[in-house]
Amino acid sequence: MTRSALIVDDHPVTHIGCGQLLRDLGYDEILEALNERIAYRLAETCRPGLIVLDLGMPGPGGLNMIGPLLSRAPDAAILVFTMNEQAVFAAKALEAGARGYLSKNSAPEDFLEAVRTLERGDIFLPHRLAVSVASMKIGGKSDPLSALTEREHQVLRLLGRGEDLQSIANALCISYKTAANTSSQLKRKLGLRNTTELIRLAIETGLS
Repeated sequence: MTRSALIVDDHPVTHIGCGQLLRDLGYDEILEALNERIAYRLAETCRPGLIVLDLGMPGPGGLNMIGPLLSRAPDAAILVFTMNEQAVFAAKALEAGARGYLSKNSAPEDFLEAVRTLERGDIFLPHRLAVSVASMKIGGKSDPLSALTEREHQVLRLLGRGEDLQSIANALCISYKTAANTSSQLKRKLGLRNTTELIRLAIETGLS
């Protein structure tokens, strides 16, 4: 029986690395998608048993692709494989239907363990993330964007579109200082370290 996996990532180097690891696990059909359109087509026509998905996909973002991928390949186990190590995104990915979540900073052995865990029908989360996700659910905190003001949403959305603070100030008819202060408030509220992480969040949640 053919074991099929679909890698959805816009970075070719990820396809090479993940593809080799999956072959080591016995997968004999490795499908590759660099964009949303190809991912949906391959999921529907090939019905892979495993989908490795990057959250930072262009377009709708990886989180918003989980549902459509599962509607096309309902038996697939989705492993989110991303640079984003924040627990809130792990929680949102699982809520959307993913079965596992792993950082790209992890060792190859962790990737192999994650895939084996999904193959057994279990959920995979690294211990630190599992503890953080459990704490969030106990505290009722699952969506970090729900606490943002409308202005903060606007600034975050424009950052995700590649606008700098001066362009954002001009677009929203506010001062540069207000735009900069709002950006700082976003980092504090969302627990992010820099503007790059804000941009990544906007892209991965589909705000951009």
